[in-house]
Amino acid sequence: MSAVEKLAGEGARRSPYFTEEHEALRDQVRRFVEVEIKPHALKWEEDGFVPREVLRKMGALGFFGIRYPAEYGGSEMDTLATVVLAEELGRSTFSGVAITALVHTDMASVHIANAGSKAQRDKYLPAIIAGEKIVAVAVTEPDAGSDVKGIRTTARREGDQYILNGAKMFITNGVHADLYCVAAKTDPAAKPSQSVSIFLVEKGTPGFTVSRALDKHGWRSSDTAELSFVDCRVPAENLLGQEGRGFYAIMSNFQNERTVIGAMAIGESQAAIDLTLDYVKTRKAFGAPLWEKQAIRQRLAELAGKVEAGRQLVYHAAWLDAQGFDATREVSMVKAYCGELVNEVMYDCLQFHGGMGYMRESAIERMTRDARVQSIGGGATEVMLEEVAKRL
Repeated sequence: MSAVEKLAGEGARRSPYFTEEHEALRDQVRRFVEVEIKPHALKWEEDGFVPREVLRKMGALGFFGIRYPAEYGGSEMDTLATVVLAEELGRSTFSGVAITALVHTDMASVHIANAGSKAQRDKYLPAIIAGEKIVAVAVTEPDAGSDVKGIRTTARREGDQYILNGAKMFITNGVHADLYCVAAKTDPAAKPSQSVSIFLVEKGTPGFTVSRALDKHGWRSSDTAELSFVDCRVPAENLLGQEGRGFYAIMSNFQNERTVIGAMAIGESQAAIDLTLDYVKTRKAFGAPLWEKQAIRQRLAELAGKVEAGRQLVYHAAWLDAQGFDATREVSMVKAYCGELVNEVMYDCLQFHGGMGYMRESAIERMTRDARVQSIGGGATEVMLEEVAKRL
């Protein structure tokens, strides 16, 4: 059967960007979401975190090693495979669960995979891939978010140790992580882009504490923390990569993070449209289902078109990256477009649910709260649009 015939048949919506291996991964993640996440995640929303045994199951299925070397238990797939994972987790309707996993796989542990020494990778990656050791990345501070050069946490070399002092804010997985990739200034006198380094800090290191768990508007099943470092001593061997190269490592990985967030937003948007279609076709008003109202049908059709456009933008940006092209412009477009789009979709879908959409018992209410951060985290929309503008 030719590729055209395949696309014309039952799998018409499957993208030519993906191989059979990608689609097998999609099916596997979708089954996991239906069996292991959806029936239980409301409890995790109340608890404020995803149970470790669930993360270990994800690790056992290979979800945490998609891009990592086989020698550590990974499957050595590409950026498109990461997009599959993120999109399907986004479709779960529990974005707090999705971001817990995706920070671990594609925003934190990637620093170890990309910049870690052989000894560091040997020590940490097997447990990371298995879901036995969960990772957080600590860059954001009370006064520095998208402006990474503005961080104030310092790391001073003293013999065979570095001494860290400072605070981090809004750290996803921050309460329950085992290992933290912490950005700190090692040379405050250097150019801002050459002053930042990254350190591996294990939970329990003297001088490092989780100051408090943060109470969020959305992503309720994702644990988020403020961290404190007071004369926190870490071995010099815990320096990740070269001293003074942390800013470039963070900027490089932002491309991956923003692609992931875009894919997750598309999954969320599609799930919201699907939920709303089911609702408006059964909910009656003025003697007929809401679906009979032309304004509602056309608005949902318009949103479906925008989501499909966003999906193809995400897929294309991921394909460019997988082929080794510089996709900074396209990825910045992904983050800006999808972060705003998911909020547009949620606003209208909640509206079409009427009063029920405002109730905590409805999925769309939770999803609307969860979506709000998508235009903030990983690079605010305004920052992304500046990145695009530079490249016009």
